[in-house]
Amino acid sequence: MGGVHAGHYDALPDSRVMAVLDIRLEAAERLAESYSASAYDNMEKMLAEEDIDIVSITTPTPYHKKCVLTAAAAGKHIFCEKPIAMTVEDGLEMTEACRKAGVAFMVGHVLRYFPEYAAAKAMIDKGAVGKVGMVSTSRGGSFPQASGDWYADKSKSGGLVLDMIIHDFDWLRWSLGDVIRVYAKGLVEKAGEHKDYALVTLRFANGAIAHVEGTWMRPDGFKTCLEVAGDKGLITFNNDDSAPIKLAFTGSGGAGNAVAVPNSPLAEEDDPYRLEIADFLKAIKSEEEPPISGEDAVEALKISLAVLESISTGQPVEVLR
Repeated sequence: MGGVHAGHYDALPDSRVMAVLDIRLEAAERLAESYSASAYDNMEKMLAEEDIDIVSITTPTPYHKKCVLTAAAAGKHIFCEKPIAMTVEDGLEMTEACRKAGVAFMVGHVLRYFPEYAAAKAMIDKGAVGKVGMVSTSRGGSFPQASGDWYADKSKSGGLVLDMIIHDFDWLRWSLGDVIRVYAKGLVEKAGEHKDYALVTLRFANGAIAHVEGTWMRPDGFKTCLEVAGDKGLITFNNDDSAPIKLAFTGSGGAGNAVAVPNSPLAEEDDPYRLEIADFLKAIKSEEEPPISGEDAVEALKISLAVLESISTGQPVEVLR
């Protein structure tokens, strides 16, 4: 993900890569060479020596807090990958540190920038399907591989609940409002065996219900799908379809009359990861709040942690308010 961020900062007209940090100096040097940038294996040294404005944090989750606090203390604007932290207390401390330092802070809940999900949110907001009663999402692929196999350590990754379907939790909260209660089953205890699966039910304050499925046990590639059912129609999306997102109206005669929203293959400038970074840069230049705040990220974290508690206890769990 660090390489993804670097590529987009370099391609955008108002930014360039100045330095790359990695605890493995040789890895930092390999990436830095692509951008004629400096390489470091010590954050304090990098911040002291380099004239930089922004720090992008793409470390494993347990190291987010230290990196954010260090960068904020140095007066740097911060883009941090999701999840914001492993605990609500850490997420709040990070957000408050950035506020006190007067630096912009954005968290990479990039699903908001995927065109199908952005289009579905816009349809919901316009009332295209009426009052939403049910949403179903599914996301997943094979078990992720990373340095030190850290995804297999649930104490570091939180499994797919904290690392992957938190994307869906953020998008659902953004689209439908606050979640009040969760109930879930899952295999997070099997993460060390390179297995994980979760099936989650969310109850929203507005009465809607969502079913969220996540898996790291698919051998056939990464798959996502979405259904939003309201009293006036149905939004559907499946990344296996050639027409990615459809809107069908109640009484329209069934799926055969569904209206497809045009979506050509993404141009490079429309890459969701580039769009979120471009929005971050825009917020800094205009001195506005970034579109995905630390507070937003903490709310998504609260849902994930409630889901993990429900899996552990076998009971419904109220989401912390």
